[in-house]
Amino acid sequence: MTNFLPFTRPTIDETMIQEVTEVLRSGWITSGPQVQSLEAELAAYIGGERHVRTLTSATGALEVALRVAGIGPGDEVLVPAMTFSASANVVHRVGASVRFVDVGLRSRNTTAEAFGQAISPKTKALMPVHFAGLAVDMDPVNQLAQKHGLRVIEDAAHAIGTSYQGRRIGSFGDLVCFSFHPNKNMTTIEGGAIVYANPADTPRIEQERWHGITKDAHGQVDVVAPGGKYNLADVAASLGRGQLRRLDEFNTQRRELIDQYFHRLESRVPADWLPERGDVGHSWHIFAPLLPFDQLGYTRLEFISRMKNKNIGVGIHYPCVPSLSFYKNLGHDAALYPNAARIGEQTVTLPLFPLMSRSDVDRVCDELLELTQC
Repeated sequence: MTNFLPFTRPTIDETMIQEVTEVLRSGWITSGPQVQSLEAELAAYIGGERHVRTLTSATGALEVALRVAGIGPGDEVLVPAMTFSASANVVHRVGASVRFVDVGLRSRNTTAEAFGQAISPKTKALMPVHFAGLAVDMDPVNQLAQKHGLRVIEDAAHAIGTSYQGRRIGSFGDLVCFSFHPNKNMTTIEGGAIVYANPADTPRIEQERWHGITKDAHGQVDVVAPGGKYNLADVAASLGRGQLRRLDEFNTQRRELIDQYFHRLESRVPADWLPERGDVGHSWHIFAPLLPFDQLGYTRLEFISRMKNKNIGVGIHYPCVPSLSFYKNLGHDAALYPNAARIGEQTVTLPLFPLMSRSDVDRVCDELLELTQC
């Protein structure tokens, strides 16, 4: 019987396991030297003389970034209608409101033009999302933000290792947030990071991730703000250090698998079924084509079930955010964002992770082509 092929799986080698074991045996397992080392290594990897602070998730990083940017009640943040719901949720968690913008059908990214058309007097920040590891065209976005005096908070949850015009995402710009969830290109089990340029932001970030606590030279504790608790543990950071060492290798393997997907599919299926293929800087977090289920004569859930019967796992990334109950109840209408709405209805996430082989890709493509009769 053919082994089950999930849509993703982390790559954790024996060296990483041994290093985590050493941390467990050390007796220091929460935030400590491993966290400090991971933050320094991430800063060196990203480049641009940036500052890095790790947190327990990218969601936490986004919320902290909004607070550091001064976003709160009465403010508005522009967010793509196609993203994980956390991108929009954190805006509401700080008391601000979301204005959605549509995305490109194949890129799944929004543009400076789309942001520009949505800016209102209440707009205080833009949140570009580097979907599936494809970099947003950031120079025009940053220029637009400068023109209107807006902050830019990049949701780079999919984009660790992604490059834009020869510069790694995070090495430039305002506030950039990464995810190290188990399904991302590198993992700390759960975790994330915020990357920023201004060292004056460091105290606020550290207060937000650790109860609002400050200490004086004598170790006396004070609380200056109602901070949260988002500090990463040394156990998680140790795994992250091992993952970071192999990140470029992982991303190269992902690009090689994507080459095989396109080799098998681009001459057999309509172009708008396939996501946009970036240059060598595209880190390819997921591979998520669109399938026109209304034309195929069966539902997405039936497709997922049929693939599962062939021992192939399929995910969904993501529903259109304005279609979700919380946002519908606020008056948002997915129909106003036709590309995001179509993506939300048709997207399927096919297997993509470094432990796969080209023959695994062939197996997925064979089943997809049979089920779609292409």
